[in-house]
Parts: sequence; C-alpha cells; structure tokens
Amino acid sequence: MEKDYEKRLGSAPVGGLVFSMALPSVVAQIVNLLYNIVDRIYIGHIKDIGTDALAGVGICSTLIILITAFAMFAGGGGAPLASMALGRGDRERAERMLGNGITLDIIFSLFLVAVIGIFMRPILMATGGSEHTIGYAMSYMSIYLVGTFFVMVSTGITMFINAQGQTRRSMISTVIGAAANIVLDPIFIFIFGMGVRGAAIATVISQVISALYVLHFLTSDRASLRLKRRAMKPDGPTIRSMLSLGISPFIMASTESVIGFVLNGSLVRYGDIYVSALSIEQSCMQFIGVPLGGFMQGCTPVISYNFGAKKAAE
Repeated sequence: MEKDYEKRLGSAPVGGLVFSMALPSVVAQIVNLLYNIVDRIYIGHIKDIGTDALAGVGICSTLIILITAFAMFAGGGGAPLASMALGRGDRERAERMLGNGITLDIIFSLFLVAVIGIFMRPILMATGGSEHTIGYAMSYMSIYLVGTFFVMVSTGITMFINAQGQTRRSMISTVIGAAANIVLDPIFIFIFGMGVRGAAIATVISQVISALYVLHFLTSDRASLRLKRRAMKPDGPTIRSMLSLGISPFIMASTESVIGFVLNGSLVRYGDIYVSALSIEQSCMQFIGVPLGGFMQGCTPVISYNFGAKKAAE
C-alpha cells in the first residue's frame, strides 16, 4: 500500500525533497564513521597491547570492507530497482527485489563465513599480519564473522528503507547501532577485561540491534514496501538484474578492500606500528568520502522512483 512518504518521491519539489532525503543519510554515515573512530580509540588504549591490537583490527578492516561489498549486491543493486518498480506502480516486483535481497544476503553470508573461516589465518597474514598481531586479528575476525548476516542487513537491506522514502528510519537504524557500540565497547573491553574480543562482541551486538530494527520496520505496517516470505523465493530474472546493477558498487567497495590488502602487506615489513598508523589514517580519510556517500544514498531513491514513473524530464 502506497503511503504519503512514498508518494512525495514523485510529487514534492525536487530541491527540498533531495535535501530532506539526503540529510538523514549524511547524518547516519557520519555517526557510523564516528563510531568506527571511537572503536579504534578504545582499542588503541588497551593497556600494554594497544598498538598491536589496533594493528590487528586494522588488518581485519580489509575483510570487513569486502563483506560490506557483497552487501552492495542487494542494497546497491536491488534498492534502486525497487524504487523504479514503485515508481511504475509494480509493487510485486519491488517486493521480489527486497525478498531476494534477503535471500542473496543469506547465501553470501554462508559463503563468506565458510571461506574466511577456513582460510582466515593465511588471508590475514597476507593482509599485513605478523606474529605479534595475528592473534588479535584472528580473535576479532572470528567473532565478527558470527554477525556477518546482520552486518549485511544493516548495511545493505537498510537501503530498501531509503527506497521507499524513509531515510529517517534508515538513519535511526544506523544511529542506534552506533550508540550501542559506543556504550558496549568500554564495558566489554575494559570492565569485563576482554580486550579485542570484547570489541568484536560489542560490534556484533550493535549490528544485531541495527539489523533487527531494519527487519522489524520492513515487516511492519509502517513500511509501504514490506518484506514478505513468499517474495524471498529465489527468482532468476530478479537476482540477475540485482547482480548486474549491483556489480558496480561491489567493485568500488571491493577495490577499497584490495587497496587495504596491498598497503597493509607492504607496510608490515617496516613494522606493526605502520599498520596501526594506517588504520587510524583510513578512518580519518573517510570524513571526505562518507558525506558524499550519504548524499548519494539520499538522492538515489528520488532519481530511481521518478525514472520508473517516467518523470525523468520533469
């Protein structure tokens, strides 16, 4: 059932609409970036092992980015197509996009957990691990893998909330996850004395909270595009169209992961401190690209909806 916030994608003045859609997405991305920085601050201040622990988590970042890249097939590929379908009034196709997006995330999660779980140590060593940092990297990554599906939902499926014009809801899902992580990090790291493992547990819990919020909204009456079990049945044409459009954001994200592999692998020969420094620098550098990414996420539903509604010239 079409709701007012979906209708405005095709009727509201473009300037105000784009701003109102993009602002929550930009805020969400900045909050998420701040959470990543705070996470590294906590890890870097673990007594006696902070530098090596930070290097270990920095090594894991390349794999974490790769996991996010796979989430882009569902989010970056499926969400714009869902918006186009909504613009055409083809709600059934939009529901298939959402349902098959969840199905793809399940398949990719199982694949990534299996591959990374089996080859974790050699992959992390090739990414810049050393005998001093590999233990911290494996401790963090082995726990992070448990939440792979929830990470994909909170980073990819949340785009389907944007697709129906509800960027504020999407922002809330990101903010509550970031807030939970900021609160839980010092509890697990310092109070419970779990170190890097505590940081990973806090991250997984926060991703679960964010993902559950996304799934709860998409199955509630507040969503105009709802997740339905029958729409999760794999559909060949739907999946092919999602993959063909999602390959572009996947390549862009996975390329960043490859760069991390190369840089960490090159820097480790000069010492673990350089890998730690790169981890900090990469977080700071994201202040440039993250707001632009948030703006893009806010604009895409407007463009896609009106393209589907054949209002591209208006």
